[in-house]
Amino acid sequence: MKKNNIITYVIAAVSLLTVGCKKILDINFSPSFPQEVSAELYLSPIQYQIANGYGQDQRIINKFTQAMLGTSTDRASYIWEQHSYPGGVSDVGGVMWRMVYFNHGKNLENLLADSKVSKKYEFTAIGYAIKAFDYQLLTDYHGPIVLDGAYEDRLQFEYKDQPDVYKRVQVWCDSALYFLDQKSMADNTGILSKYDFMYGGNMERWRKFIYGVKALNYARYINKPDFLTNYADSVMKYTSLSFASEADNATVKFTGSSSENSNVYGQDQALLNSTYYNRAGAPILRYLTGGVRGEYEEEAKTSSDPRLSRMLKFGTSATASTDSIYRAALPDGRSANSTVPAVGNFYMFKNTTDFPIMTYSQLQFIRAEVALKKGDLTVAHEAYLNGIRGHMTFVNKYTAVKDENQGTIFNPLEITAAEINSYMDSTEVAQTAAELTLADIMGQKYIALWGWGGYDIWSDLRKYRYDPAIFRQFVTRSGAELAQGSYTYRVRPRFNSEYMWNAEELEKWGGLEANYVITPTWFVLENY
Repeated sequence: MKKNNIITYVIAAVSLLTVGCKKILDINFSPSFPQEVSAELYLSPIQYQIANGYGQDQRIINKFTQAMLGTSTDRASYIWEQHSYPGGVSDVGGVMWRMVYFNHGKNLENLLADSKVSKKYEFTAIGYAIKAFDYQLLTDYHGPIVLDGAYEDRLQFEYKDQPDVYKRVQVWCDSALYFLDQKSMADNTGILSKYDFMYGGNMERWRKFIYGVKALNYARYINKPDFLTNYADSVMKYTSLSFASEADNATVKFTGSSSENSNVYGQDQALLNSTYYNRAGAPILRYLTGGVRGEYEEEAKTSSDPRLSRMLKFGTSATASTDSIYRAALPDGRSANSTVPAVGNFYMFKNTTDFPIMTYSQLQFIRAEVALKKGDLTVAHEAYLNGIRGHMTFVNKYTAVKDENQGTIFNPLEITAAEINSYMDSTEVAQTAAELTLADIMGQKYIALWGWGGYDIWSDLRKYRYDPAIFRQFVTRSGAELAQGSYTYRVRPRFNSEYMWNAEELEKWGGLEANYVITPTWFVLENY
């Protein structure tokens, strides 16, 4: 990992973003060489980078989960669909690594330091919350990562495995909660509302976010032999303390007035414009057309699930012709996938929409899963139903947002209460606690996280070893269809920092071997 340069990033971040804040920073003596930066000035660029880093690497995860696939014949695109990686000097799939150690990196550390000195404790709490979230996702994604000494002036760094990282995430969450309860030197309401592009300074929602990170963290122990005795109740506790509705969702907000302040999955940012990444995969269509509990419909034009027409386009090309048939892409189906409409400028993929990073429905499905494992069927069923209804509300939020250049053919109406109730009474929803299965929960969770929550979908697939009995609509691949004969369980660290500068450490962990990516990460294993 190369040395970090705080000056470079602050200048770049200010020129690239402030995501809607256009004022030039008034920093000391020279705007070309800032020497001191207040905590609040770091915050909105850091929050932007959450969406940017998360969004870019999710495009790779989408290929593992089959959430979104491509049409390109370029090996650099389809090799990920075969659960491998391009090799060579590619940094594709390494944006989260760069985000945590460089884009956030010293900037986040300086935010924490300045906010403590100036007693702006709300910013300290937010900083620790973001740091906990960063490292939770990064270790889920890569496995062993740099935990200590990441910002020291050296070129080689030691990795720690997931149990160490998970424990540190809890420490940072607790630090965030501690500083939430401290009294700041001054009233920071104004600067929080100006610079906090996630919650606008609503610190109780930040508290719920921290509880959500804690719940997500404890849920990663689900395969361990002591999960029920040592971790399950913590998941239940923190999901109950976290988001109470979709109104609490953690999202990075965008105004969409220019490319600099547009949603990273909107048309202006163009992350989903490439044919590498932008065709909805078969699982989501199959789940939405009867495949959660029954049999999906081939060439469906409608569905009992009202989310179908709000989340997916119909037609035979990127322009979505009017034959009204919904189509989806298959892994390695490059030529056939070209007949599937591109996802751009629809559902949440619009310039003006918020980019989600954690939601109420997601946490409810985690709660349902753990309650089911505990044998608390009534609680599991309640959370499962809450998750489905919550996601209907989530979908309505995104159908309600219209881009100026959006055609009327892609302006679906919001889901009505009657449509929701009809679906909730259908055979696609487990009507009693006794009939609820893990596949029911995971099918609905896949729908709820599709388009934004790939990190958690992939974690689910891995911890249950891609089991087709649990993930009913995942397109099972044979060993011959997978580049290394097995599904992927981790992504290699960023090439230009780790393989160029830190290869000796990588070698200790097997990171130089081709089979590194198909080696299960620690949270997947059923022992310690």
